[in-house]
Amino acid sequence: MSTEDITLTAGDAEVTVQPGNGGRVGGLRLGGVELLRQGERYGCFPMVPWCGRIRDGRFRDGAAVHHMPLNAPPHAIHGTARDAAWRTARRSADEAVLTYDLAEPWPYPGRVTQQIALTADSLTLAMSVETYESSFPAQIGWHPWFNRTLDGTDVRLDFAPAWQEERGEDHLPTGHRIDPKPGPWDDCFGMPGGVDVTLTWPGLLELKVTSREEWVVVYDEQREAVCVEPQTGPPDGLNTHPRLVTPLEPLEASTTWSWTRL
Repeated sequence: MSTEDITLTAGDAEVTVQPGNGGRVGGLRLGGVELLRQGERYGCFPMVPWCGRIRDGRFRDGAAVHHMPLNAPPHAIHGTARDAAWRTARRSADEAVLTYDLAEPWPYPGRVTQQIALTADSLTLAMSVETYESSFPAQIGWHPWFNRTLDGTDVRLDFAPAWQEERGEDHLPTGHRIDPKPGPWDDCFGMPGGVDVTLTWPGLLELKVTSREEWVVVYDEQREAVCVEPQTGPPDGLNTHPRLVTPLEPLEASTTWSWTRL
């Protein structure tokens, strides 16, 4: 199966999919205008089998304690799949389906499937983690890097979370929920009705990031980009809010970006 880049098109929307570079969406262009920050580590990458940081790289599954590489010392961050080559299971003009088999250093066998589907006014990313062997905790999420500025216009971010996870000095949630504070953020928010965040470049474009999941991390501390990351649990969620993948029940999630020209 090929790991070469794939181009999807629908109307004047064009998406570059990079199976060989962590299964990421490398670019999203609307009428030739690039919405995603460019670069090998940017675009939009899948976070799996965990999202954000794991405290000290350690998580517990029953009596077993597992250690992940500390790629953001003193923590482990953003899963293993973004550093791996995915395979193209199928593709068409406006859709691609990629797969990735979980491998070391992740201690459990399983398969991740990601579907990337483009229309003229939306992009939907869907992912599942399944296993036919032992059950294990996991998380799913996406980490898009939206360009802060388009055609000289800075983005405005609008959302109404029910709470903000209090962030400790180690950048991880303390376990306390607080009223949302003004940015800049590198913070996790709760939206029990589903993630719903609007990015507006006034006079140019409105883009809505939605998901049925209730957790979103917003990161806007960099000048170049703004990140809006829907996910199935908060940072360190393998320890605090584990979601189990079992032979009978995969873990599934999706997010849709929909846009309107202004």
